[in-house]
Amino acid sequence: MPSCLILVLLLCSPAVLAQTAPPSTERQKQLVHLVRQDCGSCHGMTLQGGLGPSLKPQSLQSKPVESLVATIYNGRPGTPMPPWQRFLSEAEARWIVEQLLTGFPE
Repeated sequence: MPSCLILVLLLCSPAVLAQTAPPSTERQKQLVHLVRQDCGSCHGMTLQGGLGPSLKPQSLQSKPVESLVATIYNGRPGTPMPPWQRFLSEAEARWIVEQLLTGFPE
């Protein structure tokens, strides 16, 4: 019984809740700009593909969300895809993936 209580407390801790909260409106604008400019330099300014693959919803649907988040956050060794963990949190990478899967904002 005590281990269940510990698990519940951990899942409800501020650190865990903060990771799942969406970025602020201002940060969302910064992330949209980052994706459009920095990611767009390889994935195409309209995200339809270029050096990197398309980031349109139909191209990403079959890929696991966790894999997409890991790709953004950690990069892909041996490819031109760099890690972005110096510039965003894992929760922000997840927000980007969620936006890409629904059609990225302008």
